[in-house]
Amino acid sequence: MISELKKTTEHKMQRSIEALKTDLAKVRTGRAHTGLLDHVMVEYYGSPVPVNQVANITLIDARTLGVQPWEKPMLGKIEKAIRDCDLGLNPASMGEIIRVPMPALTEERRRDLIKVVKGEGEGAKVAVRNLRRDANNALKDAVKAKTISEDDERRTQDDVQKLTDKAIAEIDKLLAQKEQELMQI
Repeated sequence: MISELKKTTEHKMQRSIEALKTDLAKVRTGRAHTGLLDHVMVEYYGSPVPVNQVANITLIDARTLGVQPWEKPMLGKIEKAIRDCDLGLNPASMGEIIRVPMPALTEERRRDLIKVVKGEGEGAKVAVRNLRRDANNALKDAVKAKTISEDDERRTQDDVQKLTDKAIAEIDKLLAQKEQELMQI
């Protein structure tokens, strides 16, 4: 029971960290990358679909993305979806391809993005701490039900705390990397 509890808690903490990595990838730096448009949804035959499922996304150069729809009528819809997303991008149609230039980040915009990154990090830390609380509550319930001893409970709580500290240290490291990435010109 104890090893299973530690294993599931560690797995859930890793999933929280993976979710943070995904969220941090969406916060753009000055460089273009194809994953930037992954969360942009476009209307396709009545249902919302990610852009990468209706178009080919490529890098034209370091600061420009190219989006080439597989169906010509989707051109306007994709352009509108990119323009309306929260990334502050201004796409332009050029024949059968949409060019999405990445505007240079101002100092003020960089500071705003750092605040967003720190907010995402704090959310991940709260998720990890909630997982610790849930594990500790499960241990207390097991002691009440007399399925484990109090000594086992204390040892396992220490192990769960070590897992929590490790996960929070990893989150801090990811945030520091992203902050450094954002401040590069």
